[in-house]
Amino acid sequence: MTGGFALGDITIQRIIEGESPLFDPLTFFPTLTKEALEENRSWLEPAALDPVTGKLVLCIQSWVVRTRHHTILVDTCVGNDKERPTRAFWHRQRGDAYMRGLAALGLTVDDIDIVMCTHMHVDHVGWNTRLENGRWVPTFPKARYVFSAQEFAYWNAENAKAPVLPFADSVLPVVEAGRAVMVADDHAIADDIRLEPTPGHTPHHVALRVGKGDREALFTGDLIHSPLQARYPHISMAADWDPALAATTRRRVLECACEARTLLCFAHFPSPSRGRLSRWGNGFRADPVG
Repeated sequence: MTGGFALGDITIQRIIEGESPLFDPLTFFPTLTKEALEENRSWLEPAALDPVTGKLVLCIQSWVVRTRHHTILVDTCVGNDKERPTRAFWHRQRGDAYMRGLAALGLTVDDIDIVMCTHMHVDHVGWNTRLENGRWVPTFPKARYVFSAQEFAYWNAENAKAPVLPFADSVLPVVEAGRAVMVADDHAIADDIRLEPTPGHTPHHVALRVGKGDREALFTGDLIHSPLQARYPHISMAADWDPALAATTRRRVLECACEARTLLCFAHFPSPSRGRLSRWGNGFRADPVG
């Protein structure tokens, strides 16, 4: 858990499941050149690039948005007990950091009113469910789980072709329990909390805009993964559904955020995981806001 900040009468905090070196940058970003990596190594290390392993440092976390009326959880990390055979560091994870982080905010699972997932990848839906008596059940029993209807439809079709483990164990059980709310990609949760379509990483990836005017933040999800993609918005990551569309969306959103000085709350940037953009050549510098 980390200390939070305020946007008017909205409080924003984080629950960190883990923050560590995870992926080789040239594998994670297939179009990143060795030359570009070396050119930027000095400012990436040590916060965003581990000098010992050479791997990208990524934060796996949820954002908690508290308004006068709601407590909203944005993305739910990896979760416990999940079968993730292609990711050894997440396979059958049994950590207590997430629940300790929730408790440190003075919250229980019953206090979460809304769970909002920017998309349905493994590290954004995991704590949607927990294993109870051999069954996956909603972790947050009183919450409405807000899903893009079209994102759900895409993964439901994929899962029908071949099992998609995160969808099967962390999304479908929520639907079967009657806790899911399927919405449009531009759905307004409240007057000052609304989804924004940001397709590319997945077909119907969405970001979340919170607040109004100069007291506004955008929760990016996997629109962007690393400060390197601010510097080079054209670089996409290996799991992008449509790399060209992801790059176009990223450029559009970053241009607007830079111009408006919007506070960006990143899913995977190293701590403090939030910042504002300034121009840097043909790209941007993500200046951390502590």
